Amino acid sequence: MPKALCIGELLIDFVSTTVDVTLAEAPGFAKAAGGATANVAVGLAKLGVDSGFIGKIGDEPFGDFLRKTLEQNRVDTVQLISETGRRTTLAFVATRSDGAKDILFYRNPGADILLRPDEIDATYIQSAEVFHCGSCSLSHQPVRDATLRAIQYAKDGGAFISYDPNLRLVMWDAPAEAKQWIWEVMPFANVVKAAEEEWEFITDTPEMEAGSERILGTGVGLVIVTLGEHGCYYNNGSHQGYVEGFKVEVVDPLGAGDGFVAAMLTQIIDSPGGVQKLPELDDDQLQKIMRYANAAGALTTQKIGVIPALPTASDIETFLNL
Repeated sequence: MPKALCIGELLIDFVSTTVDVTLAEAPGFAKAAGGATANVAVGLAKLGVDSGFIGKIGDEPFGDFLRKTLEQNRVDTVQLISETGRRTTLAFVATRSDGAKDILFYRNPGADILLRPDEIDATYIQSAEVFHCGSCSLSHQPVRDATLRAIQYAKDGGAFISYDPNLRLVMWDAPAEAKQWIWEVMPFANVVKAAEEEWEFITDTPEMEAGSERILGTGVGLVIVTLGEHGCYYNNGSHQGYVEGFKVEVVDPLGAGDGFVAAMLTQIIDSPGGVQKLPELDDDQLQKIMRYANAAGALTTQKIGVIPALPTASDIETFLNL
């Protein structure tokens, strides 16, 4: 059984081959496997953590491509279900050099939405030490109930739960619904990673400390806000601060946050006491974890498409030693 599990969306990203143009202006797109939580599953596997992915794809060529991509990256796909007669979700992405992106989803409905609660395997989930989820799989039924059931199984099994709100308002019927369900999951999480551009929507404040204190108040042990090239902010209730980012020439910023999460989780797993000692991490340990994760995020921007760009441990070590 995998040590770490991720649940959510696995889809095809068609990423503009030119940065700083709109979707309408893009002259061409490169096909790549994507989906935030699936990216984290691959990121963990590339960093040496035995990982698995729970989700649903179409029973068609794009779904076959996605399954093969995960398997080639040593991600367990026992709980990746192919839905007969349904199509895999597609996302067209135009990126900007400042890290912002314009995304248009073809998901009406995509196979990922159709994962059902009765398809969630409690034994599989409760064997994992780490469980990662996002908010995109909360936007529609039946995958919302499937995700919530999986989170409950993970909590009951004593897993360390990582949560990335990963706000994509275009996926939701209404902004208020997105905010409601994003907060429904907060109390289950041990660590929450959010991006600067979604921070004020999620927390109702632009202030890092005030917003993170609100999240910590739900029982979360560590809150991180990624700040693009400026690094990240962290707060675990006892220690807070900023860790500078790395200056790199960005090829494709898509998925940098997913690379960050995978690297952060590996460092927490490998810290003294592992995932069970998260609240006891001192400021020096947190700084080292965030610097390592920042490096992974920077490296993920160096190629078009997230999964091909996600770094190995040796990639990160080499980068940090330059």
